Amino acid sequence: MKHIFKIFLSILIMIHLMSCVIKTNETEIGVKIRKFTLFGKSGVQDEIYPPGRYHFYIPLFTEFQKFDTRLKTMDMTYDPRTGDSRYKDDLLFKTIDGNDISLDVIIQYRIIPEKAPHILKFVAQNDDELKYTIIRSIARSKPRDIFGELKTEEFYIAQAREEKSELVKESMNKILVPNGILIESVLTKDYRFNKAYQKAIEDKKVADQLAEKNKSSTAAAVEEYKRKIQEALGRVNQMTAKANGEFKKEKIEADAYLKKMQYLAKAIKVEGIKEAQGIKKMNAALAGSGGRTMVKLEIARAMQGKKIILLPLSAGGMNLKTTNVNDLINVYGIKALSGEGDKNAK
Repeated sequence: MKHIFKIFLSILIMIHLMSCVIKTNETEIGVKIRKFTLFGKSGVQDEIYPPGRYHFYIPLFTEFQKFDTRLKTMDMTYDPRTGDSRYKDDLLFKTIDGNDISLDVIIQYRIIPEKAPHILKFVAQNDDELKYTIIRSIARSKPRDIFGELKTEEFYIAQAREEKSELVKESMNKILVPNGILIESVLTKDYRFNKAYQKAIEDKKVADQLAEKNKSSTAAAVEEYKRKIQEALGRVNQMTAKANGEFKKEKIEADAYLKKMQYLAKAIKVEGIKEAQGIKKMNAALAGSGGRTMVKLEIARAMQGKKIILLPLSAGGMNLKTTNVNDLINVYGIKALSGEGDKNAK
C-alpha cells in the first residue's frame, strides 16, 4: 500500500507539473497574473511572454492569459451568411439629407503586442471580449456618425466612401491605440436605400445615362462635322497650293522669257549702235576724195560684166525723159545686134 501511495503521489505531482506548463503559438503572446505573492507585486505583470515557446507557472499562485497578435476582421453585413453574426448586422443610419441607408462595413484590426498587459488590466480579459465588447461597440458608433455626413448620391462615388473610411479609421484609432488596439483598415461593401428611394435613384441614373448618351451622340456629330470641315479645308488648301504652284511656275517662266528678251534687245541695241557707228565712220570716209574714189571703184565693180549700149545724144536730138526706151531698143534692133555689139565691145 505504501508503494502504491508513492506511485499515486508521483502521478499527481506529474499532472500538477504538466498543468504548470503553457505554450504560446506562433502568433500568440502571454501575460502572467500573480494571484498572491510574498515578494513583489500581485496582479497583471508587465512582462510579455513571446510567441512559440513553453512557459512555466504555478497555478495556485499565478494565472496565464494569451492574446492573438494576428490581423483580425470584424465583418458587419446585411447577409448573415457572410458576416460575423448569424443575423443582419449591417449599420443602419440616415444620410445628411435625411434618407435611410444600410451599409456593410469590414473592420480589420490587431493588438499592439507591447500593450498586452495594459489590455488585460484595463480593457478586456481575452480576444473575444476585446472583439465583441470593445471594438464592436466603437465600430457600430463612429462609422454611423462619419458616413452619415455624406449625401445620398455621394454613396455612389467610390472616392467619397474611401475618404470617409479613412476618417473612420483615424477616429477609431484615437480611441483604441492608447488601449492597445490598432485599426488597420475600414472597408465598405454594399449599401442599400429605402426601396422607393432606391427605385427613384435607379430611374435617375438611367435618365442620366440616357442624357450622357445623347450628349455623346451630339459630341460625336459635332466632331464628325469638324472632321468634314477639316477635310474640305484640306482639299481647298491642296487646290490653292496647286494653283499657287502653277502661278509661280508660269511667273518664273515669264520672268525668264522677259530676261531673255531684255538681254536680246540689249544685244540688238549694242549691235545696232556698233553698225550705226560703222556707217557713220564710212560716211565720214566717203565724204572726202577717198570716198569719191571708192564710189567710182564700186561703180566699176557694179558695171563689170554688164552690156553697155551707147545712145546718140545731141542738143536737138533724143530726150530720155520723153523717149520710150523699149521702142527705141526695138528700132535699133538691139537684140539682133547683140552679137556685133559683143565684138565691138571686145
